[in-house]
Amino acid sequence: MGVEEVTTAEEDIRGDDGPDKATVRKAVAASAIGNCIEWFDFGVFSAGVMTTIVGTVFFPPDDGGSAVLRSFAMIAAAFVARPFGGMFFGPLGDKVGRKTVLAVTIILMSGSTALIGLLPGYDTIGIAAPILLLAVRLVQGFSTGGEYGGAATVIAEYAPTRRRGFFGSFLELGTLSGYVLGAGLVLGVDLMLSTEAMHAWGWRVPFLIALPLGLVGLYIRSKLEDTPEFQKMEQAGEVARSPLRDTLVHNWRMILNLIGIVVLLNVANYTLLTFMPSYLVKNLDIGDTTASLITIGVELVMIALILPLGSLSDRVGRRPLLLTAAVGFIVVSYPAIALMQTENTAAVILGFAMMGALLLLMLAVIGSTFPAMFPTQVRYGAFAIGYNISTSLFGGTAALVIERLIKATGTNYIPAYYLMIAGVVALVPILLLPETARVPIGKCGGPRDAKATPVPV
Repeated sequence: MGVEEVTTAEEDIRGDDGPDKATVRKAVAASAIGNCIEWFDFGVFSAGVMTTIVGTVFFPPDDGGSAVLRSFAMIAAAFVARPFGGMFFGPLGDKVGRKTVLAVTIILMSGSTALIGLLPGYDTIGIAAPILLLAVRLVQGFSTGGEYGGAATVIAEYAPTRRRGFFGSFLELGTLSGYVLGAGLVLGVDLMLSTEAMHAWGWRVPFLIALPLGLVGLYIRSKLEDTPEFQKMEQAGEVARSPLRDTLVHNWRMILNLIGIVVLLNVANYTLLTFMPSYLVKNLDIGDTTASLITIGVELVMIALILPLGSLSDRVGRRPLLLTAAVGFIVVSYPAIALMQTENTAAVILGFAMMGALLLLMLAVIGSTFPAMFPTQVRYGAFAIGYNISTSLFGGTAALVIERLIKATGTNYIPAYYLMIAGVVALVPILLLPETARVPIGKCGGPRDAKATPVPV
């Protein structure tokens, strides 16, 4: 199943003036590649061997075994800047257009990721090394804060109504593909080079690959016009004069709903895709290569299934899949982690796959669900602000918090408890979420002035 699969019902939904199939395909590709680059960085940064290397290259020598914690701290540091990026880029995208902002964010993301591959280490410049790394990670976080909400908004505003779930799932196809590409590249370089060469210079190669990826993404985005919904709004003179104020004053209830759902999404996302590779190696004594192969293998299966699940949501709705995921994490997380505690490789794979399947139910629908929660005038900003506040507090810190709690309690079941709590938190906002599977995107989210007609929560 590919991007070209668009039903003939598209004309019935959009009318003769809607974008053609080629334009929709281009918009989907332009959006998904930004998410691919964002998660390419995470795939590289969180690969088992890379967490150790980054923690030793950029920091003073330490015999306390804190190299992995240092790397997780640098992953978490980028999330400090994400809400600020969302507050800056999101409302800007509602005012000047989605295309312009997304061109800036993709260059900042890919450029800062590549810059990590050029930074000198602690042995060369001393304490300046971790300071520079921190500065680059903050730029990454700031730009990423404006990327995801805009990319999801572009797909949602280009996609035909009856296929919005299918096309929206391409956004997270970019997530999984970027992660597999990053982790796979680290694995390949590590297998080809000696340990000495990998630590000396080989670790830099995967980071540097981000720049050409970003240039390809920028080229694709430069060929795209702004979304039909934004153009309509602009022509009608309905662009908000102060989108940040409108977002916070009139849409705060739905932003809180979004934050609650994203708690589970990001705790699951970053626990499985960022923390688990190191967890398998450090806590379960699985080799680097085996851990990478397990992680990549499960994610390849997720890539194969995400588009059919996105299409399924067009038929049954988004809420049933989200509810299944939330209840599933409450019920399944503990048995899944218990399976992973065994010394049986098949059981470890099964436990990881069980959690991956639940995460996939969410990933398949968030690209179509979250943009539809808000009206066009504030869609980009409201999405970016709510998503990044929740991601900053609960997603980016997941690996660091879980690792600390494991050290403090001595139990390897902390990931299960963390996921179960997140599942409970997400249940209420999912139940309050209006179903928008068959609602045209221009009619989603209610009116901009929530005082006149409240947005349903």
